[in-house]
Amino acid sequence: MPALFPIILTATQIVLAADSVPKFDVERTCRGAAVADLPGRDSAACQRDEQDARSKLEKVWSQYSAPQRSECDGLVTTGGAPSYVELLTCLEMAKQSKELPEDSEMGTVGRR
Repeated sequence: MPALFPIILTATQIVLAADSVPKFDVERTCRGAAVADLPGRDSAACQRDEQDARSKLEKVWSQYSAPQRSECDGLVTTGGAPSYVELLTCLEMAKQSKELPEDSEMGTVGRR
C-alpha cells in the first residue's frame, strides 16, 4: 500500500491541474509580435490580449468539458508558443460545434 501513495498523489495533482487554466509563458508567445513590427500589434498589445483571454478563461473554464479542455490544450501547446487567445477560440468553437443540431446542413457544404 505505501508504494501506491506516490501514484495516487501524482494522479490527484494531474486531475487538479486539468481543472484549472494552464499557465503559459505570455512573453514567449508574444515575441513574434515584436519581430513582426505590425502597427498596433507590438509585444505589449499581444500581452494585453493574452492576459484578457486568460482572465476570461478563468471565469468560463468550468463551462467546458474535460475532453474539450484537454483537446484544445493539446492543440495550442503543440508546435510553438501556446496562446490563451488560441485556447479560448478553440474552446468556444468546440462548445459551439456541440450545440449544432445533428441534421445541420453544415456537413453538406461543398458536397451538393
